[in-house]
Amino acid sequence: MTEKISDYKIRRAENADIAAIGELLYQVHGVHAAIRPDLFVEGGRKYDDVELAEILKDDDAPVFVLTADGVVAGYIFLRIQRDLQPSHRAITTLYIDDLCVSEKVRGQGIGHKLFAFAEKFAKDIGAYNITLHVYEGNDRAKIFYENFGMKTQYTAMEKIVSDSRQTDKNL
Repeated sequence: MTEKISDYKIRRAENADIAAIGELLYQVHGVHAAIRPDLFVEGGRKYDDVELAEILKDDDAPVFVLTADGVVAGYIFLRIQRDLQPSHRAITTLYIDDLCVSEKVRGQGIGHKLFAFAEKFAKDIGAYNITLHVYEGNDRAKIFYENFGMKTQYTAMEKIVSDSRQTDKNL
């Protein structure tokens, strides 16, 4: 891949992309493990190759890759969610499950291109909103999303009541 990305393509991920996506999943997991080592095991990743292959078949959980010079430079995992609870308005939400840009090409607007793609996708499917989760301490991601006009929808809170290593032994 060249240093500067000028020509790119965003397309639905394919099985042939699994290895490249897997490498990026390690990068994202590394960020999470650094922020929350109590929750994330260093060196892990969110989905293995078998899980990725299944996800790639799911039209309600589309994965898109941004390629530059034919190489995967980033991805975005989306989930289409429909709220059908009787006490809620019936809306469709586009949830961004994961977004990653390769460490090799960060700072070139790839994340912006992927988010803008998600916005257009959300409008195309008639979604009411786009949601995602950002771990406290991941300030770069929080600022990135706020720059797109995202605002806090609700606050998830936690109180740690036991050492996670003890919990692991009980599984």
